[in-house]
Amino acid sequence: MADGIVLDGVLTRLVPTTEGDVDLLARWFASPDFVEHWGGVPISRADVAEKYVGRRRPRVESFLVLAEGTPVGYAQYWRDGVTEGGIDMVLEPAARGRGLGPDAARVLLAHLGGDLGWRRVTVDPARGNLRAVRAWEKAGFRQVESEGEGENLLMEYRFSEGRLGRLG
Repeated sequence: MADGIVLDGVLTRLVPTTEGDVDLLARWFASPDFVEHWGGVPISRADVAEKYVGRRRPRVESFLVLAEGTPVGYAQYWRDGVTEGGIDMVLEPAARGRGLGPDAARVLLAHLGGDLGWRRVTVDPARGNLRAVRAWEKAGFRQVESEGEGENLLMEYRFSEGRLGRLG
């Protein structure tokens, strides 16, 4: 469980969300610019409180993404079995294009592979969100074949045997 675990990257720090983050997260998830590629529809405060402040632990772990100590986004990982699962992340528009997303993804991967022993991590960015696709690629994710040409791409990161948690 990530409760209390702080994950440090080079450019970012990920801290577990708490009930005290509901107002900030509700403001973000109510903004069309913030949710443009996160379902595209603003999310109610009640739904934000239910889903994004740690109430779904241990299946879903939720984090604020900080840059220079300032909250700039939200990230979560979710379990699908013992050794795999997925990551979702969204950054404020002003924080995009600065390398923060790939940095946060790499620190999550190091935690998932190194601390939790995961072997595979998936992400599913919107096909038209080229900035996000490139950011996931910079973090080491690769597109994989999936059935149909849906709205989202399926991308994965696989840890090499003997190299769990070590990226690169």
